[in-house]
Amino acid sequence: MGRVKISYYIVKRGRGFWNPSAAMKRAGFAAVPCGLDGPEAWAVAETWNKRWAACRRGVVAPRWPEGALGEAFDRFRSTETWKRKATKTRQEWEAMSRLYIMPIFGDHRPPAASLDRLDKWYALVLRDKGVREAHRAMKIWRALWRVAGAMGYCTADADPSLGIRRKTPTPRSAVWSEGEAVRLVKGAWRAGYHGMAALLAIAWDTQLAPIDCRRLTRDQMAPNGAAFMLDRAKTGIAALGTLSKRTQHLLTSYTAGLGAEPLPATPLLRNRSGGAYTKETLNKDFAKVRAAVFGPAESRKIMDMRRSGAVEALAGDVEPGALAAKMANSIDQSHELQRTYLPVNAASVQSADDARRRGRNRLRGNKTETKVRMRGES
Repeated sequence: MGRVKISYYIVKRGRGFWNPSAAMKRAGFAAVPCGLDGPEAWAVAETWNKRWAACRRGVVAPRWPEGALGEAFDRFRSTETWKRKATKTRQEWEAMSRLYIMPIFGDHRPPAASLDRLDKWYALVLRDKGVREAHRAMKIWRALWRVAGAMGYCTADADPSLGIRRKTPTPRSAVWSEGEAVRLVKGAWRAGYHGMAALLAIAWDTQLAPIDCRRLTRDQMAPNGAAFMLDRAKTGIAALGTLSKRTQHLLTSYTAGLGAEPLPATPLLRNRSGGAYTKETLNKDFAKVRAAVFGPAESRKIMDMRRSGAVEALAGDVEPGALAAKMANSIDQSHELQRTYLPVNAASVQSADDARRRGRNRLRGNKTETKVRMRGES
């Protein structure tokens, strides 16, 4: 196939990409995967070049053709429903749409996405990006189709992608034991990461996600210091994060060492430079503490403490509703959350085996009682 020269078009490993310059990115444009290098990919790149040219001329034209999926998505992003979505959820919708959905389907009406086209699209994402990324892309496609259906762009219950069986990513199953969590807390404190030590202790007790822990403030703390009351960052669901006596004492020591009373609405837990933890600084400091305590080969994460608490609770015969309240989610109803936070492990299996034995004995008792009754009647 002959080479063609298209502005901002590059080829990597046989696949074409529209690659905007820094100035174009500042104007809001982003890289677009165009597909296998060939006429169809070139056409996608030329379409984006025309949009850039219109932007430079100051032409205010519709970004998408009338009735197209891209138009539906833009309309959805202007709704109050979109604004109420958690930041992380909006970011996932936008990323999956920008990278995988809109470059292929954005210019077309939703019904143009036949099962054959979607099947090929899913297979390409699966091959190039792996199971987890393909699963996320398909999840957003299906959610976007339902939204487009609600706005009249297509029939909501006629999504052709439902004919495709997705591969499900293997959920994380790593857990920490209580002893290991204690070692991490002590290791962080001794290394001078006092804010990290307090955060780890809170994460272990409360089963809150790392993003919730690093955003905790003074005014979210109960008057007696035994809990934090907050709305979770991801879901907005109200959560009550209870603290053990040991963590309460640690938190008291930490705040006393700050030298100044923390402002009520500012993040309470700080890094060694005195700044509030960000996702990046939290991961960086934790990696150092984890390596110091368990060695460089250790790869478990802070978020695995959330799962660890669920596993402990399950082994202790927790009621599903109580666990859902503890984790501030719908784990009692969602099989996906159960796959994420309740992996198979020896303690859980033993708990299930014990329950089976109890049931077996009860069934035996009922049979014996029935036989005795029948003998007495004969």
